Amino acid sequence: MTAAGLLAGQVALVTGAAGGIGRGIALRLARAGAAVAVHTRTSDAAEVVDAVRESGGTAVALRGDLRDEDACRRVVREAAEWGGRLTSLVNNAGVQPVQQLPGMSLADWRAVVDTNLSSVFACTQAAAEVMRETGGGTITHIASIEAAHPAPLHAHYAASKAAVVMHARAAALEYGPHGIRVNTVSPGLVDREGLAEAWPDGVRRWQQAAPTGRLGRPEDIGDACVFLASPLASWISGHDLVVDGGVSARPTW
Repeated sequence: MTAAGLLAGQVALVTGAAGGIGRGIALRLARAGAAVAVHTRTSDAAEVVDAVRESGGTAVALRGDLRDEDACRRVVREAAEWGGRLTSLVNNAGVQPVQQLPGMSLADWRAVVDTNLSSVFACTQAAAEVMRETGGGTITHIASIEAAHPAPLHAHYAASKAAVVMHARAAALEYGPHGIRVNTVSPGLVDREGLAEAWPDGVRRWQQAAPTGRLGRPEDIGDACVFLASPLASWISGHDLVVDGGVSARPTW
C-alpha cells in the first residue's frame, strides 16, 4: 500500500523528529509528498533529513527548545518561511521518564508537563496563526493510550497526555472556523532498538495482549498522521485516533 502523492504540495513540521516515532512520522509524510521540516531539541537531525532526501523528498533541519515559548514561535516561523507556507504540524516532541508519584517534586512534574503539554499549546497557537492566513491546515498531537490507561511510574506522563487529548478537542472547536483541523494519535507500545532486551517481560505481555500479536512500528504512527493530514480526513477533527494493535479492546476484568 502506498500513500504517494496524498500530501503533494503540503509543508509539514514534525517536532521531536530525530529518531523513533518522530523519524517514522517525518519519513511517512515525505513519502506521501510533503516537504518536511524536521525539528530536534539538541540532537542532530541530519540523518533524518538525509533519509528523506534519499527517498526523493524535501526536508530541512530545525532546532529549538520547545519548553520556551519564543523557541516554539521561531521554529514554526522558520518552517513556514522555508516551505513558503505551513499546512501541517505534528506535535510529537515529548519525554517519558519513569518515577514514583510519592516523592515526585513539582520540578519533576513541570519538566514533563512543559515538554509534553505546554510545547503543544505554544506550537499549536503559533502554527494556527500562520495557517489561518494561508487557507487553513491540520494539526496532530501525538498523545498515548496512557491518556486513558495510566501505567505505574508514569503519573506525570499519563496526565500530560490526557491533557493533550483534551487540548486537541478544545482547539478543534476554536480553530475549526478558520479551516484548521486538530486531532490526536494515541500510540500503544512502539518498538525501538534494544526494547526487547531491556524489557523482555513487557514486550512478551504486550504481544500476548495485542489482537494483532505485535508491537507497533514508527511507520504505523506515521501512516496515521498522513491520513489525518490528508483530504481523506477532511471531516475529521477533535478525534483521538488510537493506534495500538487492538490492545485497548481487550477486557480488563
